[in-house]
Amino acid sequence: MSELAEQIAAFEVPGRGIAIWFLGQNGWIVKSPGGTVLAVDPYLSDAIKGRRPNLDTARQVPIAIPAERLEVDLFLCTHSHADHACPETIAGARNAGTHRFAGPPETQPIFARAGVPESECLLTYPKQVFALGDVTITGTFALPTDATDLNHMGFVIAVEDGPRFYVTGDSAPSPLLRSAKAHAPHLVAVCINGGYGNLSHWEAAEFVRDIDPEIAFPSHFDMFADNSCPPHLFRASLTILGIGEKYCLPDYSTPFVYTLANNRPEEDAES
Repeated sequence: MSELAEQIAAFEVPGRGIAIWFLGQNGWIVKSPGGTVLAVDPYLSDAIKGRRPNLDTARQVPIAIPAERLEVDLFLCTHSHADHACPETIAGARNAGTHRFAGPPETQPIFARAGVPESECLLTYPKQVFALGDVTITGTFALPTDATDLNHMGFVIAVEDGPRFYVTGDSAPSPLLRSAKAHAPHLVAVCINGGYGNLSHWEAAEFVRDIDPEIAFPSHFDMFADNSCPPHLFRASLTILGIGEKYCLPDYSTPFVYTLANNRPEEDAES
C-alpha cells in the first residue's frame, strides 16, 4: 500500500468532522468519523498527455496514490471527461478492491470498459440522494462545458450530524448553480479555470458569495499547463467581494479536517 493510502486508512476523523485530501485537478478523498472513504474524480494517470494537438496536457501534479492502491468505499465521478472519469484510474481502483462506482449516464460505459461489472455501478443524477455508512450523497446541478458530455453534475457529501462538503465538478456559469445553497454546505470545492467553459475565478467567487460556505477551495486549476489558473486570482476575487476569509488553498495529499462543535462550524487543519 502507498504511504498516502496507509495514512488515509489509519487516519481517525473526529466526531462531527470530515477529513479531505486534495489530489490535484478535481480529485478529492473524503473520510468520515465512521471510516467511510470516498474518492471524487481522482485522476491518477497521465492518460490525457498528447491527446489534443498543440496543447500541453502533460500531467503537472505528482500522482498521490498509484491507481492500483486506491481502495475506497465509493468512487464518484462528476462526468465522463478523462481527467474526472479516468479509465486507467478506474481499472486500477477496481483491481485494488473498490467495488462501488457512481456517476451520471456517460460515465457508465467508461466504468464498463474499465472492467467494472454493472452490479457495482450506480447511475446518478441531480437531486438524487443515497447513503453509504455515515455519509449521505446528494447530486447537484452542473452545466456542461462542451458537447462531448451533456450530463455534468456535482455532489454534496454530508456526514451524519456533521459537515457538508460540496464538489461542483466542472460547470459553465448558470444561475441554477445557486440551487446548491439549499444544502447549506460548510465547504465548497469550485472550478476556477474559465478558459474551457468552466467558471472563471471571478464567477467562482461570485458563486461562493451567493451560496455562503465557511470554506472555499479552488479546484481544476493545476493539472495541465494549458488548462490552468493561478489560484491566487480566486483569492483576490473573493477579497474584492469582501469574503477573502473563506479562501483555502489545500495542500496536496495532506488531510484538511473540519469539525462542527457546539453547533458552530470550526476549521481544524491537520497535517
